[in-house]
Amino acid sequence: MKATRYFVATLKEAPADAEIVSHRLMMRAGMIKRLSAGIYSYMPMGLRVIRKVEAIIREEMNAAGAIELLMPVVQPAELWQESGRFQAYGPELLRVKDRHTRDFVIQPTSEEVITDIARQELRSYRQLPKNFYHIQTKFRDERRPRFGLMRGREFTMKDAYSFDRDQAAALKSYEAMFAAYKRIFDRFGLQYRAVAADTGAIGGDASHEFQVIADTGEDALVYCPASDYAANVELAEAVPLLDARRAAGAPLGKTPTPNRSTCEEVAQLLSVPLETTVKSLVLATDERKDDGSIGSTTIWLLLVRGDHALNEVKAGKVPGLKDGFRFATAAEIEAHFGCKPGYLGPIGPAKPVRVVADRTVARMADFICGANDEGFHYTGVNWGRDLAEPDIVADIRNAVAGDPSPDGKGVLAIQRGIEVGHVFYLGTKYSKSMNATYLDEAGKPQLLEMGCYGIGVTRILGAAIEQGHDERGIVWPDAIAPFRVVICPIGYDRSEAVRQAATRLHDELETLGVDAMLDDRGERPGAMFADWELIGVPHRVVVSERGLKDGQIEIQGRRDVAASKVAQGDVLRVLRERLHA
Repeated sequence: MKATRYFVATLKEAPADAEIVSHRLMMRAGMIKRLSAGIYSYMPMGLRVIRKVEAIIREEMNAAGAIELLMPVVQPAELWQESGRFQAYGPELLRVKDRHTRDFVIQPTSEEVITDIARQELRSYRQLPKNFYHIQTKFRDERRPRFGLMRGREFTMKDAYSFDRDQAAALKSYEAMFAAYKRIFDRFGLQYRAVAADTGAIGGDASHEFQVIADTGEDALVYCPASDYAANVELAEAVPLLDARRAAGAPLGKTPTPNRSTCEEVAQLLSVPLETTVKSLVLATDERKDDGSIGSTTIWLLLVRGDHALNEVKAGKVPGLKDGFRFATAAEIEAHFGCKPGYLGPIGPAKPVRVVADRTVARMADFICGANDEGFHYTGVNWGRDLAEPDIVADIRNAVAGDPSPDGKGVLAIQRGIEVGHVFYLGTKYSKSMNATYLDEAGKPQLLEMGCYGIGVTRILGAAIEQGHDERGIVWPDAIAPFRVVICPIGYDRSEAVRQAATRLHDELETLGVDAMLDDRGERPGAMFADWELIGVPHRVVVSERGLKDGQIEIQGRRDVAASKVAQGDVLRVLRERLHA
């Protein structure tokens, strides 16, 4: 490819609304162009990367036995109503009406459509297992689209769906997809982790996220350097930090703590470790009547150690909170505790509340908590002596670095990641609600067991850049770079020798199937180098009159500090070695 026949449109400065590195660099490198909030045109340079990502995905999905099809972007609402997600999905689901006022959705995902296909086409156990996938445009009406392709409204995604006859077979399909995903991300050339995760809005019983490691990632990944344990912080088990509850060693005391409403402030005032304090958080659950109105409300007091944070996903798995909860209002808190937040505790609330203690808190002794009296905290608090045992003991906190690993093989560490892939074992969540069955050997209908597997194709670009960049621009892995080699001839428009040598090398690389770019624009060396460093081409070859007179050509990797001089006759061999490294 020659630059004059292609479209190279770099910018010196990124638009003001580009907030993160990947957004800024993709705009500056001319890879995307904003059309509306969260909606972008993929320009030629960016589209080349997308197509390479898609090609790797297709090759590995096909090798794993998945079958490609293509489902529509616009889907009838009836299918979503069958599954129960038409209302449950929330405002991110873009709902539209056609000219006949029939309801449709712009798909954010395709579980309903693929289940409809399966219930019509997969009628016998002899047709199982099957795995269908497609690479298609998705739309999620994000409240606050930002960060370019990282959190856009329109994006490209690969989603696959497996269908099996029973749970054992479905889990085999799950493992096959998990292995295929590892091969895909290995081929991308990105540093990643596969972590256990919550199933979220998709639902299901098992889940792993594939996270690209990046300091700017939104997700906290908890892992053990000494073992294979890894999980998203939402799911990572936080083991009790005390082996057992020791006997009470201090009397209960009501201590003045004026204007000290946080655990940190109380610990500082009393000159005690923060680990001796207990934090109170108040939730509420509403029981609904048949007409949708609120019948009764239950108030819940959740207790975590003062230096820990409540994990809302884990809280949502506590019996009684599974069907949904909210944070209690100020009026509800004062009615049940007789006090405003900041001084709340489990001893003597004004009205009955359900107490849930984190596993570490349930083993604490002589701890400090709010006294339900503004300006006061209790010290020397002990379970059984000063207050009843908690109604429920559960893991409700975030794991933190230094916690023991749940597998007993070391201590936990935390790093940031960007979710770019997710695999779910769904079971019969959709087949049951949509009556998707097959006939077994006895001719009896059985529900199909399902799994679903997604990769954010366009999100891969942003994640790769967040992981690979420097002060000069993007640093792509070889496998997904828009071009693997750029030939930068100095004086292309002035020197016949330079022009011939550069063109010959370009043609030889293309013959070998290497996607090479020849910059024939006649730019000054500084501007030319800056463009391709910004775009992130992994290998640069510089052809100059001075070098040719010495029989040499320069080769420099995007991550290399300096160029290497190579004999002109060895350039092709050296490049091939680097490309195959």
